[in-house]
Amino acid sequence: MDLDLLNMFVIAGGTLAIPILAFVASFLLWPSALIRIYYWYWRRALGMQVRYANYDDYQFCYSYRGRPGYRPSILMLHGFSAHKDMWLSIVKFLPKNLHLVCVDMPGHEGTTRSDLDDYSINGQAKRIHQFVECIKLNRRPFHLVGTSMGGNVAGVYAAQYPEDICSLTLICPAGLPSTTDSKFIKQLRELQESKRIDRIPLIPSTPEEMADMLKLCSYVRFKVPQQILQGLVDVRIPHNEFYRKLFLEIVDEKSRHCLHENMSKIKAPTQVIWGKQDQVLDVSGASVLASTIPNCHVYILENCGHSVVVERPRKTANLILEFLALLHSIENNKKQA
Repeated sequence: MDLDLLNMFVIAGGTLAIPILAFVASFLLWPSALIRIYYWYWRRALGMQVRYANYDDYQFCYSYRGRPGYRPSILMLHGFSAHKDMWLSIVKFLPKNLHLVCVDMPGHEGTTRSDLDDYSINGQAKRIHQFVECIKLNRRPFHLVGTSMGGNVAGVYAAQYPEDICSLTLICPAGLPSTTDSKFIKQLRELQESKRIDRIPLIPSTPEEMADMLKLCSYVRFKVPQQILQGLVDVRIPHNEFYRKLFLEIVDEKSRHCLHENMSKIKAPTQVIWGKQDQVLDVSGASVLASTIPNCHVYILENCGHSVVVERPRKTANLILEFLALLHSIENNKKQA
């Protein structure tokens, strides 16, 4: 073989080997870095841009796609210990011409974390209102979506700032009393009785605890490699002290049933989506909301747990779009009447 041709093959092989070796090394040695790269790539592929907004000395981090148009903008509030990128699985199934905003909740990811901040549900709702004013999202009423803790905040926001929103989607929201204890609530009671409340199931610190949390939150059993579990834990461990403080704040008496205390004030058309096999927050909460909020549309998803956004992203996106289309049709009919 010609020496120049041989050198060309060696160089080409080396060029291909470098990214492959880098990927393998990241997977085996730095799985947390691989997870961050994964989210960065997914945001880029879906056209989501990351921006920052400041309210005095407080910084909000958010991602967005599209611009405000004739259809309502959509603001999405994630759950406990998550971040704005958890919505990417749903963003994938939403039209690109919709104006979407996904914000890191107070103290999470790129949004300011301060020991002096109020992390109660009411405190978080006030912070989200500051964010809305910062980016002028409330120039026109917008559609608000929240899941779990974010659903609690979203419901309280809708009750306290009704002029800001035109409609509301609550996905397995926290903040409601339940007639049936979920598996998670039973676990918490057992930990309290044994005085081991520091071992909160939603705050894993080992790959094994992470696997248990995924089983608790999902009906669908995802096969997650050990390296990825380790990466997920590595990403969370530096924040676990904050998560514990936040968790104790949101289960405190002033926040535990905050949505329930405010739901009678919600006047916006409301959609409730819940996984029937939710082991974190019992599905009976859906009927509690439906019995109080007027114009409440409830959708119970079969074979689905608490992580509705991850387990059924296409279905959830379609339900939100169908709900918005229904409201648009009703509004048009009113104008023509």
